[in-house]
Amino acid sequence: MNNVSEGQNPTVDVHAHVLIPALQQLVAENDPNGFADLQALEVRRNGPESMANSGLMIKERWSRLTDIEQRLADMDSQGVDVQLVSPSPSHFYYFAGEELAFQLARQSNEAVRDVVQQAPERLNGLGLVPLQHPELMVGALEHAVLDCGLLGVEIGSFAATPGDPGRSTVELSDSRLEPFWKRAEELGALVFLHPFGCSLDERLDRFYLANTVSQPAENAVALSHLIFSGVLDRHPDLKILAAHGGGYLPTTIGRSDHAWKVRPEAQRCAEPPSSYLQRIFFDSLVHSPRELSALVEVAGSGQVLLGSDYPFDMGSEDPVDEVRAVALSSADAARILAGNAAALGITAAAALAAHPTA
Repeated sequence: MNNVSEGQNPTVDVHAHVLIPALQQLVAENDPNGFADLQALEVRRNGPESMANSGLMIKERWSRLTDIEQRLADMDSQGVDVQLVSPSPSHFYYFAGEELAFQLARQSNEAVRDVVQQAPERLNGLGLVPLQHPELMVGALEHAVLDCGLLGVEIGSFAATPGDPGRSTVELSDSRLEPFWKRAEELGALVFLHPFGCSLDERLDRFYLANTVSQPAENAVALSHLIFSGVLDRHPDLKILAAHGGGYLPTTIGRSDHAWKVRPEAQRCAEPPSSYLQRIFFDSLVHSPRELSALVEVAGSGQVLLGSDYPFDMGSEDPVDEVRAVALSSADAARILAGNAAALGITAAAALAAHPTA
């Protein structure tokens, strides 16, 4: 049960997922070849051992991904008042053609809305947009925010089509995304960057490197595309939230700053790359007190928000306690757990409905 006292900001977990089984069925029925190519790609990227273990993990955590009462009970045990739920990144399906892609985005947005409506006093949500079709992203974003009442959308680090090497990869620096960034900024929509998959493919197919190395690397690549291309210069009020503490970039940003000083092709952003870390938001999920302390030091305590990656095994079972275990001031810890989310307007759907201008 929610125990937030009157006048106190709720503790908000901004990185929590929901599984939408109907999306996989829709893809398998409407594009069986694309779905088969994606499955083959996942086996190639992860290797058979990790694929088998991941299957067991999903089976064991199925109720936590799909049952609202289990979710709320887990939130209570973690000391989390509000979750911002987003679709499992496995639902990106960036190979889908235009018609199917837009249908998937709409169905995922509506599914997240329906989950939120089961417990609007504890939940809010993010939808999806088809990154592989930049021309469709504004419409999907508006559907998520304006029609479904969600706080924004989740995107991957890049979009490519398995089995179709001739189809261009969409990076976050792609000029075709400009209308999307502009509209997200206008709407005040949160854009949650969450990698899924990595172009290093077979090099990471053992030891679970497809997750432990690829996700931090993909975060670093995607954020670098945003920074160096000038997206954050052109859209200074854009709300970007990076999963997994932004990966490798925040604590290795000195090399980017040096490149900006000495390489002409790296000077398309107006300021040193490190300065943009104070414009990007990061979740706290870095699995190390030392690394979380370093993230706060380089980005500022006002840029970090609580994140758990609920309910996956690479997430945190005790996200609140992990933040409190770091050598932070009580004010900085309070910002990460609650204050920064409140400042961004991230709170339960029912609270926003009661105070629509918050």
